[in-house]
Amino acid sequence: MPPHGPRRVGQTAAVNAYLWITVVSLAAWAWLLLGQGFFWRTDVRLPQRREPEAWPSVCVVVPARDEAAVLPDSLPSLLAQDYPGRAEVFLVDDGSTDGTGELARELSRRHGGLPLTVDSPGEPPAGWTGKLWAVRYGIGLARARGPEYLLLTDADIAHAPDSLRELVAAAETGGFDVVSQMARLRVASLWERLVVPAFVYFFAQLYPFRWIGRKGARTAAAAGGCVLLRAGMAEKARIPDAIRHAVIDDVALARAVKGAGGRVWLGLADRVDSVRPYPGLGDLWRMVSRSAYAQLRHNPLLLLGTVAGLALVYLVPPAAVVVGAAGGDAATALAGAAAWAVMAGTYLPMLRYYGQPLWLAPLLPFTAFLYLLMTVDSAVQHYRGRGAAWKGRTYSRPDAVPDEG
Repeated sequence: MPPHGPRRVGQTAAVNAYLWITVVSLAAWAWLLLGQGFFWRTDVRLPQRREPEAWPSVCVVVPARDEAAVLPDSLPSLLAQDYPGRAEVFLVDDGSTDGTGELARELSRRHGGLPLTVDSPGEPPAGWTGKLWAVRYGIGLARARGPEYLLLTDADIAHAPDSLRELVAAAETGGFDVVSQMARLRVASLWERLVVPAFVYFFAQLYPFRWIGRKGARTAAAAGGCVLLRAGMAEKARIPDAIRHAVIDDVALARAVKGAGGRVWLGLADRVDSVRPYPGLGDLWRMVSRSAYAQLRHNPLLLLGTVAGLALVYLVPPAAVVVGAAGGDAATALAGAAAWAVMAGTYLPMLRYYGQPLWLAPLLPFTAFLYLLMTVDSAVQHYRGRGAAWKGRTYSRPDAVPDEG
């Protein structure tokens, strides 16, 4: 036997194994590119619409807890809606300690516009998570007005003056029971540039927007910051009571509507922006880890599968380039480079949508690694049984993690 024969055989086997893993990663990217609803495209905006002959009435429900810092940049935009029909705003002050309710009244006195009602529901009873108790209270106030539509929007969301009329026109024209827009999140700090566009990119990968709006499709999702909901469908689908335990309430809302036979549309926003800052990595980490494990239904097997999938799809390609180049394995390096190139190419449209430099695209594996760590941390916090803290409110159930808003 030649010297070092077994070692060479072992090295060859390892190289072949790594090459096959890289090829599987490349095949996964080929599927994501062509077979996952073209999730990477950013052209799913409000569908074609025309103005209705008679504009239906709308009540806007804004759950707010300790939102004094963002209200001056968001609430005036709601009050200033140029809507031809009857519309009014209900802001539900969910136990704020920073003067949110009084500030909202002052902004209304100062700016005028749509009528504003500010009220508080008291502490939520057992079994209600996040903002859903406040939403329920706000819908109850709104129902006294008999609206045809409800606009559920977060306190950090700023709307262009024609936002409401365009949402209603889209719902009326397309016959949708839910029209939701993924608000354009703030991108200003270094960490926001690295993490925020990827957040929307990953969401679209999980819930391709084209599939959501298709008749008969099972995929259902909404973006909680901006949800126009037909009032009749809210009653039929028992919203929000039917989803009161939901951690990710916007996705649960969309599923409830589809389950009740309704139609849902979700796309990227042109007229809706979040003004909430996430200046540091810690802020973004808490935003993601708050509900990441809940997205996996607190299932350890789904967690392991997600970690393995993220590693295979996002981490293997750059590692293959490095390992292949260092070991003189051109096939592995080329396969890794091809997968990395497809990955970066699919990320470019989202970077353009957010007005970010395109050189951030090759850094997506690094961002995906951060999301992997955030997801694992979310699971660790769950199993430590620490509960969930949100704006000064602690939930005894470890799975009762509220959405931001």
